[in-house]
Amino acid sequence: MSDAFTKMFQQMMQSGQEMARAFNPALETLDPRAFEKMIPTMPADMLEMWFGRTFNRDGLDAKTRLLVTVAALTVQGAHAEPQLRLTIRHAIESGATAREVAEVIYQMGMFGGIPAMQKALEIAQGVFKEHEGKQPE
Repeated sequence: MSDAFTKMFQQMMQSGQEMARAFNPALETLDPRAFEKMIPTMPADMLEMWFGRTFNRDGLDAKTRLLVTVAALTVQGAHAEPQLRLTIRHAIESGATAREVAEVIYQMGMFGGIPAMQKALEIAQGVFKEHEGKQPE
């Protein structure tokens, strides 16, 4: 890799670590070793999208970004079950209440359909049970 690319990647990884901490303070580090195999084929634009300005722009806090992501994953339905479960966990860690998550999911019933909404609520209830007593309702 060139020095410029290495420097750009290091900056993106630092930015990604800051984003991960904002999403979930328990994520103290983001280990780049998982990306080592992909990096030679991963375009710089994609790295920039994931770890650069796209997800780290000013304007929305981590909780809001995660709630928006919950909405998008809800509309995708059962295809996004693992991602939805993980995002709900991160939203809770970022300060979202069970009520806020549920309201976002209810709203998506209009766009993704009732079955997608029901599945997302089922997933959310499971995550809420895992976090009982850890957050205000």
